[in-house]
Amino acid sequence: MHTPALRPRPRAARRLALHLAVPAAGLLLLTGCFSGSTGSAADTAADQSGTSTASSDARIRIAHLQPPRSGFSTITDDAFKMGRWSNIEPLVVLDENGDAQPLLATSWSQVDDTTWRFVVRQGVQFHDGQALTPAAVVGSLGAAAAASPPPRILDGVGLTAEVDPSAPDEAVLVRTAAADPLLPQRLSSPQLAIMSPAAYSTDGSGTTVVDPVRHATGPFVLTAVNGTSSASLDRFEGYWGEQAAAAGIDATFVPDGTARAAALRTGTADVVEAVPAGQASLLDPELLHEVKMPRTNTLYLNTSRGAFADPAVRAAAREAIDSQRVVDTVYEGRADVAQGLLGPALPWTADRPQRTQAVAPAGAANGRTITIGTFTDRAELPEVAVQLQAQLEAAGFTVQQDVREYAQIEADALAGRFDAFILSRATVLDSGDPVAYLASDFSCDGSFNISQFCDPAVDAAIATASSTPAGPERRAAVLQAERLILEADAAVPMLHERVLQGEQAGVADAARDPRERALVTTRTTVGAASS
Repeated sequence: MHTPALRPRPRAARRLALHLAVPAAGLLLLTGCFSGSTGSAADTAADQSGTSTASSDARIRIAHLQPPRSGFSTITDDAFKMGRWSNIEPLVVLDENGDAQPLLATSWSQVDDTTWRFVVRQGVQFHDGQALTPAAVVGSLGAAAAASPPPRILDGVGLTAEVDPSAPDEAVLVRTAAADPLLPQRLSSPQLAIMSPAAYSTDGSGTTVVDPVRHATGPFVLTAVNGTSSASLDRFEGYWGEQAAAAGIDATFVPDGTARAAALRTGTADVVEAVPAGQASLLDPELLHEVKMPRTNTLYLNTSRGAFADPAVRAAAREAIDSQRVVDTVYEGRADVAQGLLGPALPWTADRPQRTQAVAPAGAANGRTITIGTFTDRAELPEVAVQLQAQLEAAGFTVQQDVREYAQIEADALAGRFDAFILSRATVLDSGDPVAYLASDFSCDGSFNISQFCDPAVDAAIATASSTPAGPERRAAVLQAERLILEADAAVPMLHERVLQGEQAGVADAARDPRERALVTTRTTVGAASS
């Protein structure tokens, strides 16, 4: 058995200084299998049609899974919601194959190993009336890079930006600490959206504050935010590209899965995120659309302290878990039993190498008391916790649960205050690169290391994967890193999720996006059946 070298993590989250480089060809291989529409404002950036083929006075009502956690600051995960509304726009966008396509940048080129030049689109107007300029681009990228913590896509990148002195009205120069052929893909992250200079201010402590209302560039303008309960957007008549067909968006945040399902059933929402599998049988199947996701439901085991600091006890927990039963009972068969950390949304993972898992000695559980944490925002997770409690207690553990809303439990999870934590985790992060996920979750300096896991051999394997060119060798290196993590029982992957997106019968052209970046596009409309 491979035994990791364990050490406690300090309070301050440390960052992995790995160079996570993925050539565009690699992204093709990673994301080309995704199906479904992922249309967005960028759909028309290439064809430059400038006008919509349809127009509507109807507004689109959305029931979202999670409320905003940071006041819709674009340098936080809240940016992904604004991206799903076609409200904010970064310099580039990823197409279905994972290739970077023009958005607020019309073209780019590599000047040298660490410098890229991006030409900024002309004729773009922010929602507050100011013009998009290279200086505004530099301001937004600089604010993101200076944030604490910075967006995860910038972990270890050392990004800086400046107006191109040779063409100050035309282009920006973006630099990285090391050669980074992945930079264009990185700049597609919603957390690197370009906002009006008026969006930025500082609070009394010097922290950057981002005001999202009327400060973006997309086809829908955010007009009002009502705390963590709702938000409103209107069609932006001054949009540089194709005009939105819908008049606006009314978004509500409904963490309770039963309530979201009820909104679909009663017709009070047109589009519903993440309908719980347990509610599917109560709904018209014609309103449900299933998408396999690069998302894994995983039990993270605290390897640094408590019961699971002992590898034998981790092995006992892994052996006790019946993932098929979780899939059948909690997800009603609408998920895939995990064979590893990376799932069938990445078909090349079927070629993973064999691994050697330790066999737990008899009595390893020995009545040990463990606390499992999870959160209520995803309706299935508390049910998964109930299933795991029964399975682990049958193996001899004494199990306690701590279940809260995610915003209230994340800090404790990252600080290692649980013996185990159940998490629904995206395994292909912002750039389409699974190496970024492995580094964030399982490297010694990873920024999301809930397992408190540190193994120099795993760090070396992740570093090898990050520096290997795209293609079969890179994929093999990724799977070798996965093998070491699983052999150490730092985490027990249970299942790969499929998302159920609810849409009323009258909804047309809503995006069904495995990356969860797009939802309402310029072409999305609601018809008589849903209005």
